[in-house]
Amino acid sequence: MTIGNTVGAERLSRRMARGCEFLGSEVAILGGAMSWVSERNLVAAISNAGGFGVIACGAMTPELLDAEIAGTKALTDKPFGVNLITMHPQLFDLIAVCAKHEVTHIVLAGGLPPTGSLDAIKGPGTGKPAKLICFAPALSLAKKLIRSGVDALVVEGMEAGGHIGPVSTSVLAQEILPEVAQDVPVFVAGGIGRGEAIAGYLDMGAAGVQLGTRFVCATESIAHANFKKAFIRASARDAIASVQIDPRLPVIPVRALKNAGGELFTAKQREVAQLLDTGSVEMAEAQLQIEHYWAGALRRAVIDGDVEHGSVMAGQSVGMVRKEEPVADIIAALMGEAVQALEKRAA
Repeated sequence: MTIGNTVGAERLSRRMARGCEFLGSEVAILGGAMSWVSERNLVAAISNAGGFGVIACGAMTPELLDAEIAGTKALTDKPFGVNLITMHPQLFDLIAVCAKHEVTHIVLAGGLPPTGSLDAIKGPGTGKPAKLICFAPALSLAKKLIRSGVDALVVEGMEAGGHIGPVSTSVLAQEILPEVAQDVPVFVAGGIGRGEAIAGYLDMGAAGVQLGTRFVCATESIAHANFKKAFIRASARDAIASVQIDPRLPVIPVRALKNAGGELFTAKQREVAQLLDTGSVEMAEAQLQIEHYWAGALRRAVIDGDVEHGSVMAGQSVGMVRKEEPVADIIAALMGEAVQALEKRAA
């Protein structure tokens, strides 16, 4: 896409250069990996529009991921990545599928990379190693990940949709960017819905940003019409975080639009806690049951359109999603806003 040749456009291109070079994209916008939403159609559309699409593997089997990567390649010849969940029981098989397709970037989410996973992605015998991106919800973890050899970080605040941490995007950016942005590219995520915010984080030293919620209502998104309508009608305060009811069960909070599905999740937590009480499941299995619950609840909302009982995961930027429009228009609008913001700062 063309950003322009004004002072603001030149400033934006210069600030995004590191992120664009790392991703191999025209603009330094990483697509947030949203289960059931970030599939071949949306991922390819983001990459074709100049951004960097990312497949949400979620609970996919290796066979399903294999088909999804092949399907994405049929829709774009631009680079794209794959997001893998660290707790997936077949993580190493999924990494092998990515290597088979020579996926250029792998995003690991859900905690510290398990032993051996970095070597599997980047080590000898992997052919052309993929670039590895990890999430850093704290400065200490960011530094640890850099020492371990990750290539880039995503700093995601609690304003984001889906699984979230306890700290806001603005605080994390202030804490982490000055310390590590010179070491590896850092992409800021969570609650970003306009180009002015993108320009601000780039000015702070970010290499780019990650956006998820903003792309849900893209024309190319396969999300059900009911799901998209829920986003368009929602305001920022409608996107709330789930509550942990048992301290023994380390449930990562999830941000979604308030509905009956939230109450169903509370009931699911009680059910799993009872299984722990009786010794019917180990902690790892309990955590996996929660993940499978979210995958199912999200599918009910995204694919089936049950936005009352399913999980309508959304970030607080949902209030800035006002209509269904093509990905290319969304990215163009964001870049236009960023250019104008940097133009004003140059005046």
